[in-house]
Amino acid sequence: MSTAKKQYKRVTVKSLTDMKSNNDKISMITAYDYTMAQIVDHAEIDVILVGDSASNVMAGHETTLPITLDQMIYHASSVIRAVKRALVVVDLPFGSYQSDPKEALRSAIRIMKESGAHAVKLEGGKEIKDSIKRILKAGIPVMGHLGLTPQSIYKFGTYTVRAKEEYEAEKLKEDAKMLERIGCFAVVLEKVPAKLAKEVAQSISIPVIGIGAGGGVDGQVLVIHDMLGMNKEFSPRFLRRYADLHSEMTHALQQYKKDVKSQDFPNENEQY
Repeated sequence: MSTAKKQYKRVTVKSLTDMKSNNDKISMITAYDYTMAQIVDHAEIDVILVGDSASNVMAGHETTLPITLDQMIYHASSVIRAVKRALVVVDLPFGSYQSDPKEALRSAIRIMKESGAHAVKLEGGKEIKDSIKRILKAGIPVMGHLGLTPQSIYKFGTYTVRAKEEYEAEKLKEDAKMLERIGCFAVVLEKVPAKLAKEVAQSISIPVIGIGAGGGVDGQVLVIHDMLGMNKEFSPRFLRRYADLHSEMTHALQQYKKDVKSQDFPNENEQY
């Protein structure tokens, strides 16, 4: 017998913990601008991630590395102005936190103060422990990110599934427990075996949100351009396309061009 899930007028980090406790799966989607964020929030998605994937889908870069802190603040500010319900989490971009905990704190403070975001997300485990602890000590909520970490793409050399080997799987499990222990409110697991992801989700009390990590975790995240079919080039196994906006938008633009050329647009009712 199914039970009614609690309705949240405003999603907070505590809401996500409650969702995990109640086996209420967490929905998380990326957004990078006001209009898209408004639509996502109206659909009552629980978490909006202002991801450094903006480097790929908004700016056309091959990797997430080129995007800057200023650019992330710009995107986050645009999203925040649209949101009334969702929890907004912002990625700290490459180079803004890895080398120095003080720099990590300065970066996180800038995002929180200048964009109005609700939390930040960092990629990595014990190697960035001190940076995470410094940010948490300042009262800023932190979401972790383990498994495939796109900011480390040149280290790994590929976007293949991570933690298939036992030593890497053990490190991932240890890192997840460490992130919980030092105070992170949730962790993203990207592109890891489903069995391992489920084991991690069951071993810690904070929510585990997966992308390419199977259904045994506490929630799912996708890049909005991918799941809406705006991006045709990216087709990993874990991606389900819920629309084909690339085709629909192309058709609409072609029809507009046709109507302009034929002088069908504007008609008598579409002018002053």
